[in-house]
Amino acid sequence: MTDRRTSEPGGRSVRDRGVSPRSGGPMRSNAWLVVAVASLAVFALLLLDVLQGDVIRIDSGAYRLFVQAIRSDALTVVMRSFSALSEPVVLAVMLLVLAAFAPGRRPGWCCAVNLALVGVLNHVIKVLVCRARPEGFRLAVESGFSFPSAHSMVAMAFFGLIIWLIWHYQRDRILRWLLCAGFCLVIVMIGVSRIYLGVHFATDVLGGFFLSLAWLALYTRFAVPVFLGDAPMPAAR
Repeated sequence: MTDRRTSEPGGRSVRDRGVSPRSGGPMRSNAWLVVAVASLAVFALLLLDVLQGDVIRIDSGAYRLFVQAIRSDALTVVMRSFSALSEPVVLAVMLLVLAAFAPGRRPGWCCAVNLALVGVLNHVIKVLVCRARPEGFRLAVESGFSFPSAHSMVAMAFFGLIIWLIWHYQRDRILRWLLCAGFCLVIVMIGVSRIYLGVHFATDVLGGFFLSLAWLALYTRFAVPVFLGDAPMPAAR
């Protein structure tokens, strides 16, 4: 019996063409482009506000919330721990783990090249923008320019790629959602920690997130298949 929901004129079904009925069509296949364009648009808006040099409302609000309202000795320890997750030593250890256990042909190289290129991108943008870091309320010692936040860009690029790997390779649906949610929380908290510690403005963190998200959309679309090969979607399994 022919299934009308998946049949086409002439008797050919969607399954016969090798296309899953749950594939979502052109919108899903071009989701990377939508994410990249939208993220770049938000980054451009943040960049314009930063270049104007005025006091940005979101920076003032984040300062009142994370610095004036909730700072405490106990919370500072927690925030330092989250911030350390984007330090080179921690990332190097995680790269070794991914190289040993992640799926695909060359997962270690895939993640390492991703980190290296996003680091170069961050440095170039920082040098072009030349925004000074916050003064007067730092709990950590940092040097260099402020926009966009390197920790935020690295967090989104590195842990975002881990989320991509989990989403495409993890068979267990519940575990897949739990792991992805956990790493999303890590990304957000790394950004929040940089504001809390007083080494970045909120716009630095948001700018880093959105620029890196655009980068990640392009990287997973064009570079990841070269390193890993084609990744099956869990829904197709």
